[in-house]
Amino acid sequence: MRLWVLYLGGLLLSSPLVFAAPIEPGPDPVPSVMWAYYHRQILADAPFVFDERVKLLAPPFAEDARQVPLEIDARALAGEVVKILAWAELNPLPRIVDFTPGAGVQPWLSIRIRIEQATPLRAAVLTRDGLWHVGSALIDAAGGGCTAPSVVRSQPGWEEHVGQVLGARYPRSGASRLRLQVSHPMDNGLLNGIPEFFLNQAQLLDTDHRVLAHLELYPAVSENPSLGFDLQATGQTRLLLQDNNGNQFEAAIP
Repeated sequence: MRLWVLYLGGLLLSSPLVFAAPIEPGPDPVPSVMWAYYHRQILADAPFVFDERVKLLAPPFAEDARQVPLEIDARALAGEVVKILAWAELNPLPRIVDFTPGAGVQPWLSIRIRIEQATPLRAAVLTRDGLWHVGSALIDAAGGGCTAPSVVRSQPGWEEHVGQVLGARYPRSGASRLRLQVSHPMDNGLLNGIPEFFLNQAQLLDTDHRVLAHLELYPAVSENPSLGFDLQATGQTRLLLQDNNGNQFEAAIP
């Protein structure tokens, strides 16, 4: 499908009746039979380009498919980013995170995820002009990360620590990096007798209670989620969390 937009006097016209300049998505860097499906299901067939400026950093092979580090870096598009969506195409539960960074947060996120098998990873970045910029990576795995028994639930007294947050801020040039880990089993409902029980909402707030960033989390996120952010804002940062059972948690990071 060819997608078209028209620029007139510096304004983007989105009417489907107007055609002027074609948008060519370019070749898929990790060709996948599932791309057309996810383009429709997640991006609603919206205009997109495969864009090397959106970087997904992951190991080439997942040594522990239950805890796979992933970095999503769209800082090359800083100032234009509206939101970022990420998914693993061949996971039984593919969605990973929807990330909406505010003015005080860079469009960069680190997170740990579960991988069921070798799969393309995607991050789609929506910019202010309505175009999706898609970054891609391919990761290999022995498999089973989404259906492996829970490590958290095997630990005595794990229930007493649900929602506890460990975090620290590290200074960086012109900003600071915030690293967080939250105690939670992140049950995805794929194991017999264990229903879904996972963190599904997170917000970062500044000292004036203004929202710095919002995240919607999905069961593909690893248990005891690890999150990393690059902040331009200074001062104490508050983290608000909620899981799908309605439990709410809060932490303050100096």
